[in-house]
Amino acid sequence: MSFEAVFSLVKQLSLSEKLKLIKWMVPEIERELVVNPPTPRKSLWGLCEDLGIAPSAADIDEVRS
Repeated sequence: MSFEAVFSLVKQLSLSEKLKLIKWMVPEIERELVVNPPTPRKSLWGLCEDLGIAPSAADIDEVRS
């Protein structure tokens, strides 16, 4: 079942039923996070590490002139 289909069904619930669903889902999600922690993302600086040392401001000014 797709997310859109589930979301469509959830929108049809009453407010109290939506709250019950949330109360039920939060512990389920927390359990999943404990069992399968999200993998840390590499920082943007880490993504550029293979590019080498960045040029200094003086180098940039020299090239511009």
